[in-house]
Amino acid sequence: MHSDILRPMVVLIAWTLVMLAWTLATRLPAMKAAGVDMGKLVGTKASDADRALPPQVQWKAHNHNHLMEQPTLFYAVCAVLALSGTGDGVNAWIAWAYVGLRIVHSLVQATSNRVRARFLFFMLSSLMLVALTLHAALAVF
Repeated sequence: MHSDILRPMVVLIAWTLVMLAWTLATRLPAMKAAGVDMGKLVGTKASDADRALPPQVQWKAHNHNHLMEQPTLFYAVCAVLALSGTGDGVNAWIAWAYVGLRIVHSLVQATSNRVRARFLFFMLSSLMLVALTLHAALAVF
């Protein structure tokens, strides 16, 4: 069984991996420049890196963390839509809108980190998630 909604899911997974690569490409050199020896780190947490590394470096890591949060709901609702046979047409378009908005959110957060713009893209993507959830509920209830 194939559903069009699977494509935006795969793109968001790929984008999350792009953000992971960007995080590593900027964070590892910054850690070295800050004199952080990963071989000696024991039991550290993200807030420790926030104190040791420049904010511009951490923005990428913060965004990667964000891509592990709300998008998990996106994957779940898309799976429901795909399994219910309603993952095509308007639902696929809404899913593409969600993915596009999340990518723009990532780019804003990873570069300028302007909160107003981030919030706008977060809210718009959240509205897409609400629409997908309503459509999934209509499909299964």
